[in-house]
Amino acid sequence: MTARRFFRSFWFAAQGIGTALKREQNIRFHLIAAIIVVIAGWFTVLSYTEWLVVILLIAGMIALEMVNSAIERVVDLVTAELHPLAKQAKDMAAGAVLVFAAASVIIGLIIFLPKWF
Repeated sequence: MTARRFFRSFWFAAQGIGTALKREQNIRFHLIAAIIVVIAGWFTVLSYTEWLVVILLIAGMIALEMVNSAIERVVDLVTAELHPLAKQAKDMAAGAVLVFAAASVIIGLIIFLPKWF
């Protein structure tokens, strides 16, 4: 792989992030939630380890939401009709996002609640 191809892959990845932010409401919601969490973490004075966990949760949530959006687009590209397997694929991808979001909220509460009360 040439250096040019290597650095172009970063450009393509940045375009993917930009597309997701422009076209996906849920990713914008998660980004706003992440900003609120970072501000709360700043005022709460999180430890180094707590910041690592928060950053991993934020990055994981946004990345998983982007994967979910990519799966939805691929399924829509493959079939225009409402096929049961297409629905299952989209629903399972959305379910994965929901599981991670719920776990993130629980972990966030475990980190923040003791500091607030």
